[in-house]
Amino acid sequence: MPLKKIIKPLILASLCASSSYTLAQTKVIYNANGYTPLYKGEVQQFSTLVIKNGKVVKLGSETLKDSYPDAKLIDAHGNTLLPGLIDAHGHVIGLGDNLSQLDVRGATSVDEVTNKLKVFADNKQGWIIGRGWNQELWADTRFPTAKDLDKVVSDQPVVLSRVDSHAIWVNSKALELAGITAQTKAPEGGEIIKDEFGNPTGIFVDKAESLITQHMPAPSKQDISDSLDAAGKHLLSLGITSTHDAGIDKATWEVYKERGDLGNLPLRIVAMLSGASPDLDTMLKAGRYHDKNDFMEIRSVKVYADGALGSRGAALIEEYADRPGHHGLMLETQEKLEALFTQSFKSGFSANTHAIGDKANKVVLDAYQNVFKKTGGILLRNRIEHAQIVTPEDIPRFKALKIIPSMQPVHATSDMHMAEQRLTEKQLSGAYAWQTFLKQGSVVAAGSDYPVELANPFDGLYSAITRMDHNKLPENGWRASEVLSREDALRAFTLGGAYSAHQEFKVGSLEKGKWADFILIDKDYFKVPVDEIYKTNVLQTWVAGIKRYEKTKTENTIDK
Repeated sequence: MPLKKIIKPLILASLCASSSYTLAQTKVIYNANGYTPLYKGEVQQFSTLVIKNGKVVKLGSETLKDSYPDAKLIDAHGNTLLPGLIDAHGHVIGLGDNLSQLDVRGATSVDEVTNKLKVFADNKQGWIIGRGWNQELWADTRFPTAKDLDKVVSDQPVVLSRVDSHAIWVNSKALELAGITAQTKAPEGGEIIKDEFGNPTGIFVDKAESLITQHMPAPSKQDISDSLDAAGKHLLSLGITSTHDAGIDKATWEVYKERGDLGNLPLRIVAMLSGASPDLDTMLKAGRYHDKNDFMEIRSVKVYADGALGSRGAALIEEYADRPGHHGLMLETQEKLEALFTQSFKSGFSANTHAIGDKANKVVLDAYQNVFKKTGGILLRNRIEHAQIVTPEDIPRFKALKIIPSMQPVHATSDMHMAEQRLTEKQLSGAYAWQTFLKQGSVVAAGSDYPVELANPFDGLYSAITRMDHNKLPENGWRASEVLSREDALRAFTLGGAYSAHQEFKVGSLEKGKWADFILIDKDYFKVPVDEIYKTNVLQTWVAGIKRYEKTKTENTIDK
């Protein structure tokens, strides 16, 4: 059945709420403690925001409202008003799926995971899917095994993704259904963890995941649409008005375009086509996509160069400090990366490449440089996603090649203890180097990598400003020379994301002619004690001058 015929009544109601009358009506938000970074300038303070046709007309003092006697007046009650926050790297459908699947994030032992699985599996049929385990949080930090899961679920396949999505943990039933034996070989760019007898233990890293996941039932379009709505609702509640979706398949691409044409997307999405998709050529030939109200933009390809640090899949120049002889996994050769870049650029798409380890970052930079010389494409605002471990000599190459570092501040505070174990001081010398990138003139686009990390952008802002955990440790911050100021952190979560998507004249700040995407929060971001930033609550979220979320729930979540 076509997606257009199965859109939920709630979605249709939101369409009615976004009527031409609602958009055309002038609204004045007054009595606000407003701040906005400026595209060319410092942070501007204001108390009144004037909106018409969903866009910013003017900012000013309290008396500005007197110039609009026929406008709808909205009292901000002295709350702080900021531009809507932009998460430059997340996984929308993965987040939506995660909200309805088994969540074992934060579990401190195998037993805690299996206890949650036992409860979740009651009355569940078919494949049991979950996410969030992290062996680094356990007393025994070794990878778990299929036998651990078999103790509670043995008659149904179980697949649990590691918190970083770069490894899966499965039970024996899943191994059986996938036909995995001691003779099964991992594909290039993947690893099957095996025991001393050569038998698969139940852990599959990076590209080896596909040996299992290809046997899982594919979601329907309605499943994808439902996950989109669930994720959108959650993100809006956190103050995120625009998000970049880092790698979508063909089914999601189709849903996104249909929802974009219908005009009922919950928030703005900048989607990247998955470079690993077998349908990449088909999607590229269809050309770039954007809807008339800038809610959906598809003009880039997500390319995957290596794995993640937590599963020791990040590709390193020198060996892992805690696994001698192991250098991680390159998921693609430099030749293949160059072919993907060339294919993307010739179609008018930029390339946003996942690279975490210093070897992966070097190889990706080399690949970009070679393709720019042969094909062009240097002005497409190509990105390296994560750019976590970079050699000091490679950092300046980002600026020279006009590569945008798309970075997630929470990764530093989540990874810091593990990174100290995995890496030597030499390898850490260019790690999570936000301030170094800014000082050389690079634009940093900040995000969270949800659902790998929690999506709350105030966690990210806090991490960027302090490089400490929520217990304010380590004192003064981990590798504190790379901290950001409050202004630079906010800019990375607003204009940085906008610039990286070619949208700096549409969103990212509250300047005349831009979409009126903004949030009201319960703390003064610029004045509150730094350890209060991550405790910030979003009171309201507005997109294009329409209220999409309100914490109190006393009003309809859509402004009419």
